[in-house]
Amino acid sequence: MGSSTTGAGGESSEDRIVTVSSWRELDDAISEVSGPRGPHPRGGPSHSAVVFRGRSRPPHSHLSGLARLAGEYPAVERHLIRNFRKYAHRQAPGPTIWDWLALGQHHGLPTRLVDWTFSPLVALHFATAVWPHDEAMLIGLDCEAAHRLLPGPLREVLDHEGAVLFTTEMLARRAPDLDSFGKLAGAEPFLALFEPPSLDERIVTQSSVLSALSDVTWPVERWLNAHPDLWWAWRIPPEVKAEVRERLDQAGITERALLPGLDGLAAWLRRYYSPEVCLEHQGDECAPGTTGNA
Repeated sequence: MGSSTTGAGGESSEDRIVTVSSWRELDDAISEVSGPRGPHPRGGPSHSAVVFRGRSRPPHSHLSGLARLAGEYPAVERHLIRNFRKYAHRQAPGPTIWDWLALGQHHGLPTRLVDWTFSPLVALHFATAVWPHDEAMLIGLDCEAAHRLLPGPLREVLDHEGAVLFTTEMLARRAPDLDSFGKLAGAEPFLALFEPPSLDERIVTQSSVLSALSDVTWPVERWLNAHPDLWWAWRIPPEVKAEVRERLDQAGITERALLPGLDGLAAWLRRYYSPEVCLEHQGDECAPGTTGNA
């Protein structure tokens, strides 16, 4: 997952990546990092703050859709958003720039956002639905720990709400546009994670979470490698990938459930009746979002 670096604690990012030998080993590892953390300070159970992302084949990078454009992509971001808002005005998702970015990401617009999910099973679905003969990877990120690195104004918003993640409205309180979002950063960029509005059933069923880096020129893996103590990753060899896929199908974690509608039904039937086919058009990403890739 990019070049190996060493964090402040002396731990290399490569030390966070474990190759699993079975579904059971993977399931136990996920449970260990994302289990309940004891009672919530305000009463009731404390839910896991780990979000997940899967990749179906190497290279296991986490480039945003915008960065995949290559070239001078930072200069294109403003034009993409302006024109998307202009032509999609009848689909207004909400009043903030973050609502529009979430809508664009959901429909395949190249943005700086990267998809995650609170559900490791959802991430594993997108990691195992295609490319059966290639190694997959699952990554988990402690978003609560990541948010401890936020600049003060954003941290204050979360603390005031007693929240782990932002909503689009909460982000807009201190960052009404992308320029002000970037200006909040100190010496290094920060990563903010927020829950998108419930634009449709896919976002709801996939427990979608989106991340945004304050510096659009930084790839997510560069930020992750700079903070190796905030995440975990598991390599899933092809033979284990097949076992995981079988377990997910048995549990009903399929395209039919995660992509409600005829597109999901067709994708499920296509995979079910042609399991050895690598369906490139389904995507090789992992996490929630458009048709089969997050």
